Amino acid sequence: MSPHLDTAALPALKSAEQPSRAPRLRSKPAGPVTGHVDGAWWPRTRDLGTELPALLVLPALRLDRIERVAYCLADWPRAPRHLTVDGAVVRLEGFRSQRPGTVTIVGARDRLTLLVVPPETEPADAEHILTTAAHRDNRDTVENLLATGNAHGTGTAADSGDEAAQRWDAEGGRLPASV
Repeated sequence: MSPHLDTAALPALKSAEQPSRAPRLRSKPAGPVTGHVDGAWWPRTRDLGTELPALLVLPALRLDRIERVAYCLADWPRAPRHLTVDGAVVRLEGFRSQRPGTVTIVGARDRLTLLVVPPETEPADAEHILTTAAHRDNRDTVENLLATGNAHGTGTAADSGDEAAQRWDAEGGRLPASV
């Protein structure tokens, strides 16, 4: 089994492609499919065209070549129909039938469905959701996963928001081993 996908696995990018910050992503280990999602992604904005190029580097390691990304039309404002990522064209397909709160990344041989943690989510709540969604045996629905972040009880935004966001970025999106 391969390890969880996270920002530690991000390969070196050409300087022109280097994102300002690595994607905040957690994925279940490769193996038998369990649950409603294969992991979770916490974008910084609701601009799909800006957020996807950095995100797609990691799933490409597991999926080989990414062909398309399906998303819920209601979740994202206007998005381009195509992106060029690592020299390959990736089709973006918005559907009303796509489960809200998810994106599905389709590769040549497999697919990953990721829970999308809303960008405005408090950092400590987002960390909790990302970790829970990526647990090997997690079978929670999208709705339940998003509710676990709200019920996590992180305190006020002033107490935890800036500190947690700085910790998240400084640690490359990884939680300390003691968690």
